[in-house]
Amino acid sequence: MSEKRLLALDAEVVKKIDENRGDMGISEFISFLIDSQLKQSDGVQINGHVTKEEFRQFEYGIRELLRNFLEFFLSYGMELGKQPTDKDLDVLAQKLQALGLSARNKS
Repeated sequence: MSEKRLLALDAEVVKKIDENRGDMGISEFISFLIDSQLKQSDGVQINGHVTKEEFRQFEYGIRELLRNFLEFFLSYGMELGKQPTDKDLDVLAQKLQALGLSARNKS
């Protein structure tokens, strides 16, 4: 049998515990809450939150995808014989440059 300790809690906290613990004992419910907050699976907490690093990697991936997408359509249009106007090229070049710079700054 495990050693028992006393834990002083505010009355409001005890009320919240009692309202939400269902059939669990108070000690069992508190252990469950602590375990669920500490457990992690591949860097993502069980409650669905993502770490800052994971979000940065996701953002970098999306920017790379957008940059590749723009490059593809620019080169695809040229292969079909459609010559984009200088204005179109300038706009796409600025977008590609902005995506490339911001993606490099994030890494």
